[in-house]
Amino acid sequence: MKTLILSVATLLLSVFVVYAQHEHHMNKKNTREPQKPMKDSAMGKMQHMQGEGDMDMSMDIPMSHAFSLNLPMNRNGSGTGWLPDASPMYGYMLHSKKWMYMIHGNLFLRYTNQDVGNKGSRGDSRVDAPNWFMLMAQRKVGSKGLFHYNVMISLDRLTEGGAGYPLLFQSGESWKGKALVDRQHPHDLFSELSVSYTYAFSRKIDAFVYLGYPGEPAIGSVAFMHRPSALSNPDAPISHHWNDGTHITFGVATLGVRLDKFKLEGSVFTGREPDENRYNFDKMRFDSWSGRLSYNPSQNWAFQVSHGYIKSPELLHPDEDVNRTTASAIFSLPLKNDSWVNVTTLWGLNKTAGHDGENAALVEGALRLKRAEVYTRYEWVQKSVEELDLDPIRYGAETLFPVNALTAGFSYDLLNIAKTRLALGGQFSVFLSDRSLHDLYGKNPMAMEVFLKLYPGLMKMSMNHK
Repeated sequence: MKTLILSVATLLLSVFVVYAQHEHHMNKKNTREPQKPMKDSAMGKMQHMQGEGDMDMSMDIPMSHAFSLNLPMNRNGSGTGWLPDASPMYGYMLHSKKWMYMIHGNLFLRYTNQDVGNKGSRGDSRVDAPNWFMLMAQRKVGSKGLFHYNVMISLDRLTEGGAGYPLLFQSGESWKGKALVDRQHPHDLFSELSVSYTYAFSRKIDAFVYLGYPGEPAIGSVAFMHRPSALSNPDAPISHHWNDGTHITFGVATLGVRLDKFKLEGSVFTGREPDENRYNFDKMRFDSWSGRLSYNPSQNWAFQVSHGYIKSPELLHPDEDVNRTTASAIFSLPLKNDSWVNVTTLWGLNKTAGHDGENAALVEGALRLKRAEVYTRYEWVQKSVEELDLDPIRYGAETLFPVNALTAGFSYDLLNIAKTRLALGGQFSVFLSDRSLHDLYGKNPMAMEVFLKLYPGLMKMSMNHK
């Protein structure tokens, strides 16, 4: 298995080297030859595209959304989810005569302490490195078809161990037969292997099919690691399993149709969350379903509402099925000089038979000012006795504990070399919980972390649509 991990890491380094060599070649070419005019496409005329430097984009390649020839690629989220068209996109682009490739990723090297004042017994501290990497590729099929595939991996199991990283009040999945509580579980080595095909009936009507093993069904907002408002925060939301907890599902099939500014889609998928072996491929079950309605009224907004039936998501509670309902709004506003405002609000509800519904709400925002970014996240989550692994006799089997978490952080790009950025950052969090939990967590425990973040540079695009 170590050989496999080293092979994947070597592959990633090779991709970065190839990309750097490609950019050097393209820059030399651009100094010798005038840029050719853009060809017409179904999107209209693409007048200019660059990734922190001019690129010759005259080849006949589909520089479009992953599921539409008639939408901009900035709308790409996770799975089949939508972001606002005005969202920033960080990545590397490669292209051949027929194909377009994009590489995305985040790597944090950090120290985190989840109970700075040692107020309770459930906090922990460590040095770790949360991470993920993604390759996207697409090409046109005829004049109206679009083929796309995604490969997403994470080396979390190597950097975080089987129990994941410390995060107060987090819950979900298991390790060595015990529930993971106050820790964020690691992600699987293969977090997405998906293919899709889209057919454009007109500029305003598309239909698509998406297949993933693993993949992401049509439920919830765009997953946290792909939201512009959350890119600088190394931590998963503690409401993760109320909204986007199904973003790694071993077996998913989605059908969808776009009608101008609306998109309606439905999925069948495997409800069971990934097992404790983060290197294997879990059994496909296709025992769950979901539906989602998305609406982008303008380039600055992306809305969605969704509902799903999730069969036996938790390995330790196989008899519990979850009905999940979510709603979210994502806002993105470009400012001058590579600056942005990005905000996400969302709500999620988990309901199991015989129990009260458990709610969660989140508001997160980020203000990017060229090389600096300030960001924040507020969450309110109802955690059950089961979620927090508490004694049901002492605390009451049906008790729901409201948990409030507020995070404020800052990052600054120290280096920008070969379209790769290195940022230094830090954040503080404070948690407010029910008085009855103070003996375990302390009163208003605080967390802090400092980190270095390695990530791709900003891809700049300007388009004129017919």
